[in-house]
Amino acid sequence: MIKRPYYIKRLSASVKRSPVTALLGPRQCGKTTLARIFAEGKNATYFDLESRTDSRRLQNPELVLGSIKGLAVLDEIQSMPELFNVLRVLSDRPGNKTRFLILGSASPGIIKGVSETLAGRVEFIELSGFDLSEMATVDHETLWLRGGYPRSFLSANNEDSMAWREGFIRTFLERDIPQLGITIPSTAMRRFWTMLSHYHGQYWNSSELARSMGLSDKTVRSYLDILTGAFMIRQLQPWHENIGKRQVKAPKIYFRDSGLLHSLLGLPDLTILQGHPKVGASWEGFAIEQVLQSVRPTESYFWATHSGAEIDLFFIQKGKRYGIEAKYSEAPQVTRSMENSLEVLGLKHLWVVYPGDKSYPVNGKISVCPLQNISDINKAI
Repeated sequence: MIKRPYYIKRLSASVKRSPVTALLGPRQCGKTTLARIFAEGKNATYFDLESRTDSRRLQNPELVLGSIKGLAVLDEIQSMPELFNVLRVLSDRPGNKTRFLILGSASPGIIKGVSETLAGRVEFIELSGFDLSEMATVDHETLWLRGGYPRSFLSANNEDSMAWREGFIRTFLERDIPQLGITIPSTAMRRFWTMLSHYHGQYWNSSELARSMGLSDKTVRSYLDILTGAFMIRQLQPWHENIGKRQVKAPKIYFRDSGLLHSLLGLPDLTILQGHPKVGASWEGFAIEQVLQSVRPTESYFWATHSGAEIDLFFIQKGKRYGIEAKYSEAPQVTRSMENSLEVLGLKHLWVVYPGDKSYPVNGKISVCPLQNISDINKAI
């Protein structure tokens, strides 16, 4: 079992200060396992709301939950959204000492329901798949190929991992999408998802995708928002500044899990992946996700101008500006674009993340950093 100390620490702090903690993330990312590990040794009561037995236990939820002392864990909260009002009532009771940990597959409806009903009473924690900081031994190539979903990453071999991911994609399209109240045929969403995999690492162009699928721009945009709200896609927004140059305004699109991207592209092993035209874009997206999981900035962007200057990741931390370039190269070169971004954006430092194993400074403001050492970036900020 891979321990997840960062999330355990976050849960401990949240449960102490907030009546309700919402642990959200895509299905199968490890929410239930994490909650059970967190609840070990505590006075905790667990409810699986997709279980008929547990649902019956909560026929009178205010009475049952109100009698619990300690921690109440409510898994798959999206199955009983009416509990949000009950949790609000219980949280506001004078002298209430019960803490509620609610788990749910991410969806705009759940987040909206929790935010509106439990405003001022809830703290959100977003859980993703495994990342490099959680690996006992650094194995970034396997994590890159298979992605961070526990059952995919921990599979006995690449074939089993690929089979699990294909089953996950099918279940997500045929079960999860309809459960979100979205009446989109699974075949249409599968086709869109597959086409989107070829746009990974590129600027969003709704018109081009809409023409390819014979749909309207608005419909295609709604599909993208659905996948973004379910934590499948990351829309990295552009950073704008008044610099007297035409800047790119469309977001860049990345699959948040590299394993799902490789399944949709039909890439079962590293040899085939390394020979595919999308290998550079795949590495870029994977590196960006790993940096974001390590640094965890409040906001993140990319920056690009129509004249060609660009930086893959830009964020502000503690009032200072930093940049990341992801290069799938054993000997990354400092480009004019990097130097331009240093000057124009006023970066304190720029790191070039690559798949090698040597860290070294290029100059006072640019360093080359192996992906396996990205924790050094967090320490330097």
